[in-house]
Amino acid sequence: MFKICQLLVAFVLTASVYGAENTILVPAANAKAHSGKYVAQESQWDDLGVFHGIKGFVTWNFTVKNAGKYYVQALYASGGKRPCTFQLTLPNGEKKELKSVFGEATGGFFAANLKWSKLPESFDFTAGDYTFTLSFEQCLPHFAGFRITTDSELPDAKNDPFLAEINRRKQLAAQKEKEQYEKNSASIRQKLQKLIPDVTQILFIKRATFQSSHYYTDFIDGSRIFYSELCLLSLKDGSVQSIVPTLKEGIIGRCNLSYDGKKIIFDYKRKLGEGYRIWEVNIDGTGLRQLTFPPEDEEQRIAKYRMDKNNIISRQWERYRGIGANIYFHHTDDFHPAYLPDGGFVFASTRCEHGILCDGPDILSASVIYRVDKNGTLEKLSDNSVSESCPTIMEDGRILYTRWEYVDNGSVTNKGLWALNPDGTASSEIYGIDIAFPSVFNTARQIPGHPTKFVCIGAPHMPVGLGTVLLVDTRFNRRTVDGVKYITPEVDQQYQWGWTKPINGKPFTRLYEPPAVRNVSIQKDKSRDGSGNTDAGPLFMDPFPLNEHDFLISYNPDKKWHTANAYGLYLINDSGERELLFRDSQWSAWCPIPVQATPVPPLPTAVRDGGLAAKNLAQLVVTDVYAGMDGVPRGSIKYLRINEHVPRPWSARRYWDGDEFDQQHSAISYNAALGLRVQHGIVPVERDGSANFVVPADKNIFLQALDENFREVQRERTFVNYRPGEVRSCIGCHEQASVTPNDRTSTSMPLALRRSYNLPGPQPGEKSGSRPISYFEDVQPVLNRHCVQCHNSKKKDGNVNLEGTLTNLFNVSYETLMKRNSFPVIGENHPKAGNNHYLPPYSLGSHASSLIKLLDKGHYDVKMPIEDWVRLTTWVDSNGQYYGTYFGRKNLRYKDHPDFRPTPTFEETQTARPPIHNSNKGNF
Repeated sequence: MFKICQLLVAFVLTASVYGAENTILVPAANAKAHSGKYVAQESQWDDLGVFHGIKGFVTWNFTVKNAGKYYVQALYASGGKRPCTFQLTLPNGEKKELKSVFGEATGGFFAANLKWSKLPESFDFTAGDYTFTLSFEQCLPHFAGFRITTDSELPDAKNDPFLAEINRRKQLAAQKEKEQYEKNSASIRQKLQKLIPDVTQILFIKRATFQSSHYYTDFIDGSRIFYSELCLLSLKDGSVQSIVPTLKEGIIGRCNLSYDGKKIIFDYKRKLGEGYRIWEVNIDGTGLRQLTFPPEDEEQRIAKYRMDKNNIISRQWERYRGIGANIYFHHTDDFHPAYLPDGGFVFASTRCEHGILCDGPDILSASVIYRVDKNGTLEKLSDNSVSESCPTIMEDGRILYTRWEYVDNGSVTNKGLWALNPDGTASSEIYGIDIAFPSVFNTARQIPGHPTKFVCIGAPHMPVGLGTVLLVDTRFNRRTVDGVKYITPEVDQQYQWGWTKPINGKPFTRLYEPPAVRNVSIQKDKSRDGSGNTDAGPLFMDPFPLNEHDFLISYNPDKKWHTANAYGLYLINDSGERELLFRDSQWSAWCPIPVQATPVPPLPTAVRDGGLAAKNLAQLVVTDVYAGMDGVPRGSIKYLRINEHVPRPWSARRYWDGDEFDQQHSAISYNAALGLRVQHGIVPVERDGSANFVVPADKNIFLQALDENFREVQRERTFVNYRPGEVRSCIGCHEQASVTPNDRTSTSMPLALRRSYNLPGPQPGEKSGSRPISYFEDVQPVLNRHCVQCHNSKKKDGNVNLEGTLTNLFNVSYETLMKRNSFPVIGENHPKAGNNHYLPPYSLGSHASSLIKLLDKGHYDVKMPIEDWVRLTTWVDSNGQYYGTYFGRKNLRYKDHPDFRPTPTFEETQTARPPIHNSNKGNF
């Protein structure tokens, strides 16, 4: 019967009389010939005729039985202007051509966007067979069909037979899919009951797909479609129960289950203009309560920081495609909660009020890890300069989460897995900071019973945190991809934006390689742009491990990434085989979690010193700095320099034009670091390589190993937050789990532990070790004393001008040295993706600087005292930073402003409050 219906419909569409006495309908699916890949009925584009690629042609035939004056009309959809050339071949072989036809945009590429259009002139047809061809230089609109008719008027779309046929096919396909789904779902539910016999329900979230521009911006620009439900899926009969139907009008982002399986913690956004907050409800729907609330000054924050305050900020909004001031008001947001073993809960939040460092317009916000204890006390556990997200709890009680950072790394690459204790101590990398692609290790969970194994999503930086399913085994070297297994190798991530389909389904993830030697083969397929990227499924999210081999997952087989209902719940195994468990016709399904009790993890503890905590300090012991530093002679490391990577606070927002440089909202460097760093001083290293010292707590601390001349030998290109009073040790520089101290027995006490800890102190010429790093205050005076007499605008020896004359954002000497590549620079914005591979000692800083080598050899009669050498080499070792503050006006046009390029104090770098000179005339 079904085949008979198909034949009847085909007859109607090719021979029916419609509207006029003589009308011929030509379905787009009936193409005779084409130059490339033409899909007659493309399912992901509502069964419209779609040509994949650019510059081609498609040809159709039709027969005229009755001579007369005819018009050619087309029903098509196009999200942009795609003009075609129409060529008609008459029965006698004569050809007629019309250019730039069917080229207007209709608002989109789907059936809902279909509109009729006709050629600007009619044709006098005799009876016979005709052919027409549409050729195009760029892309072809999506066609439903054509109407060759004696009727000069366009038809009524409501009664259109092409649309009727499209809808009929959709209904048949939907019915068939429903029947197959119900059959398969019952089988998968039975399979799940065998895998997890004590589980009768699966907790999940029903809502639209986030529309996020970046993996970390769900709360900023991703939360546009308001509807959500916390749901329970019955494994017995497949029924779905809504737990809190009263919250349907808002958005639930992510959820987690309590250890006894009786409570759910989740984040919820009630409406536009309000932030996400943490909520809790019992599994039976009772006991709904809100756990976090807006800060008391939330309204004042919004009034101060919302982006539509004046024309300058409004223009910056417009530059961010599709992000409007009516979506994100710079309110605070609390999201991604999980229960802690001590009765509290952990979550990510923007209460830190940090701006994203590579965001010139300052539209985006960073989030860091917070906790609330069982008594309701809120505590910030980290102080990252960019975003942290998706915390879950490991079986040893530690918090596993995704941490983005770029201390001398490519800005969009480094989003590895980290862990810390519930009190924020023992922060440490789990995996991924030396891995270029995938750039985001997202929504990770530990495999039950396997403390070194994790499942996560490999996602791109943009547009959202979806991607491929990865198994990570930390027993392998963290600097390699040996510990990564692709469960779903048919999709990978090798670019800043989008997802990649490798040839033969084999992923090509690797450590970063320079573009000149990187040769990645990419299969170009449907929905893929010229770079080989796709914006459609297969895409995955939210893996939940049932055991080492089986996982629940949210999965979109083939639809666009942001399609509201594209993602269903599936069972997937470690061979990539997936089976549909649940799908909703209107909304996607996320965060599947079996409803069951799980053991409460132990509460990990760290040594903490009350006296140091009172001073907001932490103690660090390095047992052997040479461990992990190949090629560095023992005895050559004399000091460790303590640096801090400083977040850019919301209070550094500028409301004027001109200070942005290379995506830096407030210029810090010329094509080098995007974030500000300051110095806390140096400490000595003993002859056995040990060091014992204190560092400021709750700061982003990273170290540099220095020789006897205070020059960097190796740089720690990551940071650690140490909590107040925390006492911890490390083996050496860039340690691996397998690294052990050498040159002494394990029972010998490091020399540094035979005395009290060191306080960081100054280098030669410094009044205090704690100071900003500012080129104009530190380096320019050195050049003025020793260099400018020969290298100036009038006497430019070697074509080098080292004068301090101010330029638009910097000064002449600084731009000269940076443009001449006077030392290796890690461009955190160039390249964005990559630049995070391990570098051996002497690769960066003073020892790799052509400038320093030139002066070392003896440059004419230049003889600098050690104080000037230290100023110069410390700046080189800072990755070429120019400014020592985010605050103040920096563009030369503001040279007469009271807040023009202020000289920063160290104290001003340690507070989010604008300096007094900025209070009215500067940043506010």
